[in-house]
Amino acid sequence: MQKISKLGVLTSGGDAPGMNPCIRAVVRTGIYNGLNVVGIRKGYQGLIENDMYDMNPRSVSNILNLGGTILKTARCLPFRTDEGMETAYQNLKNQGINALVVIGGDGTFTGALRFSKKYPDIQVIGVPGTIDNDLYGSTYTLGFDTATNTVVEAIDKIRDTADAHDRLFFIEVMGRDSGAIALRAGVCCGAEAILLPEKATAIDDLIANLKGGQNNKKSSSIVIVAEGDKNGGVYDIARKVQQEIKFYDIKVTILGHLQRGGSPSAFDRVLGCRLGYAAVKALLRGETQKMVGLQANYIKMTSIEEALTQHEFKLEEDLMEMADILSI
Repeated sequence: MQKISKLGVLTSGGDAPGMNPCIRAVVRTGIYNGLNVVGIRKGYQGLIENDMYDMNPRSVSNILNLGGTILKTARCLPFRTDEGMETAYQNLKNQGINALVVIGGDGTFTGALRFSKKYPDIQVIGVPGTIDNDLYGSTYTLGFDTATNTVVEAIDKIRDTADAHDRLFFIEVMGRDSGAIALRAGVCCGAEAILLPEKATAIDDLIANLKGGQNNKKSSSIVIVAEGDKNGGVYDIARKVQQEIKFYDIKVTILGHLQRGGSPSAFDRVLGCRLGYAAVKALLRGETQKMVGLQANYIKMTSIEEALTQHEFKLEEDLMEMADILSI
């Protein structure tokens, strides 16, 4: 087992609240254990461009409450090529870095796994940072709790105006491949319907549901649409419903990237600290090509390959059934 001398940390792909607490934990845990720690800006792009700097405990002061990532992030197409990876590897060797903590989602992990297999002398540990909560091996990913709270707060405000005007609101939330945010927000806010990528909902069934709500004297209705729903975009869905339902004034709201921003919740701050700490400890034990995750409130290790190949994240069936029952 090689001895780690210098540790690099980067964030890649979409940003997520909780990344900064994780960076802080990586830096301070590494330094506490006698490691030099290097921050890599803009993810894999920073590896290729050699955009790195030495970090110390003060480099991560007062960042627990900050959204986004102080290391910046980017999606880097050149890193997918052999030439790009070779450049990144040589930059790491020149810097004396022989271990990496990569914080991100499935795209980040795909690049990390390929790089680590190509250059096994660089140990790599992944931290699941994505608001979509769609990585196998961790019950919760960094940013999911904060993003869900942001959506709930927005929908609560929309409900007020919907009720005041007898309106039907279609609200699109992030989740191209995962309905995790939509499902939890829908349960929290009492949505009349939740359209998910994981569950087919026919437009006719949606219309019948909304008509039933009107017959039950509902003064407003909220339909939450995950952006990856199989019925298409939220505007197309609203248009189809409008053709059959005339008793509601129909409005559409796309929450968009506000779901990524904001100060991380207490849960995401603690989770970021735990995962960052665990990632460094795993590297010190000589582990590599693994992801640290939270399972049953304990930190568990999962191979990055398994986290990617078991990518289909199952939504809780009881929540989906309950959402239908409680919306009558």
